[in-house]
Amino acid sequence: MTDLWTLLVGPFAEFAFMRRALVATLALAISAAPLGVFLTLRRMSLLGDAMSHAVLPGVAVGFMMFGLSLPAMALGGVAAGLLVAAIAGVISRATTLKEDASLAAMYLLALAVGVTLISRQGSQLDLLHILFGSALGVDAQGLLLVAGVASASVITLAALYRGFVLETFDPVFLAAAAGRSWQRGWLWQQIFLMLVVVNLVAGFQTLGTLMAVGLMMLPAVSARLWHESLAAQLLNASVQAALAGVAGLLLSYHMDTPSGPTIIGCAGLLYLMSLLISPGGWLPQILKRPHRVG
Repeated sequence: MTDLWTLLVGPFAEFAFMRRALVATLALAISAAPLGVFLTLRRMSLLGDAMSHAVLPGVAVGFMMFGLSLPAMALGGVAAGLLVAAIAGVISRATTLKEDASLAAMYLLALAVGVTLISRQGSQLDLLHILFGSALGVDAQGLLLVAGVASASVITLAALYRGFVLETFDPVFLAAAAGRSWQRGWLWQQIFLMLVVVNLVAGFQTLGTLMAVGLMMLPAVSARLWHESLAAQLLNASVQAALAGVAGLLLSYHMDTPSGPTIIGCAGLLYLMSLLISPGGWLPQILKRPHRVG
């Protein structure tokens, strides 16, 4: 029992940086994973990945101007993410390209620009920190940012839940009920996009710009294999994200591995288990198939 306590609870009880990392990861699990569920239901799963790359130039500009200043990099990341999304939307409306194609082109360009800027201004360690994060290095300022974003996201999602659900499943009805369909539809989409961007920016310090989307999307995709109802998917996604966060932090501490990739690796293992044993997974589907006799 003592060994189990030392293994699972000891690191959090003994070290303040582990407690800060735990709180930050759990806050992201509560706020980011439900957004991932809505992204999967909207068939916009790759949008999260695109936006996680799109914030990098803004983070890089904030880093170049103010160094490793979290508020500056966060503001730059939010601005860059929204700008890339807006440009992609303009390109899709002005040309024959669809929005997913224009967004893919823009986020690749943004990623290249961001990596180049950080590489020229900072060290290799700075680049790795921004790309892959360091949950074990979350300070009080970073924890305040994550907690603030998570709280605001949860409150906003709860207050606008009905509108998000209608906009996801029945946008025509929402447009008819609201009037001025394009304006109201655009407004709901922009609010939702803002929530996605700020959660990705909040997660970049702990998980990095390349890894932050993993805690948003992997639990959400996995939750769809377990449940059909939206409420159950939202809860399941947050629980899986929290479990992946706790397990990833403990493995990172005991095995001396990078915390961000380790957390996402744990989320990936939960996803693989869901693929195998969940009601929508491989084994139940095999067992449901009728067996021929004779």
